[in-house]
Amino acid sequence: MARTPIFPTGKQAAYDQYGYSAAIKSGDLLFVSGQVGVHDDGSAIYESAAQIERAFENLRLVLDAAGCSMGDVVDVTSFHVDMHRHFDVFRAVKQKTFPTAPFPNWTAVGVTTLVDPSLIFEIKVIAQIPKAAKL
Repeated sequence: MARTPIFPTGKQAAYDQYGYSAAIKSGDLLFVSGQVGVHDDGSAIYESAAQIERAFENLRLVLDAAGCSMGDVVDVTSFHVDMHRHFDVFRAVKQKTFPTAPFPNWTAVGVTTLVDPSLIFEIKVIAQIPKAAKL
């Protein structure tokens, strides 16, 4: 089956530097790599609420690049450093992002650290590609 890499506009070089794709279209599914709360230049956002919100925004940018939306997400895995410290903020952003049923599957995983020690949250998803967005 063909695999098509997806990158948000203007961000492919950042992914190429580390040797991975923002997302891969394969069949009717989109597999999105973990997204974190960083500025466009790759520097971490230090305030936890802003970092979590930006991770969701970066996810939205990848989904948009593939012709998908948050409504197309069927499976979510989130990674949390010290989850209980920022869980209320996370839950509020999650509820704003996915406000109505049917909600996607969700697995939350507590971790000791992420790729940058100042990051506290990462989110990866699988989305169903809408027929209008298929290549």
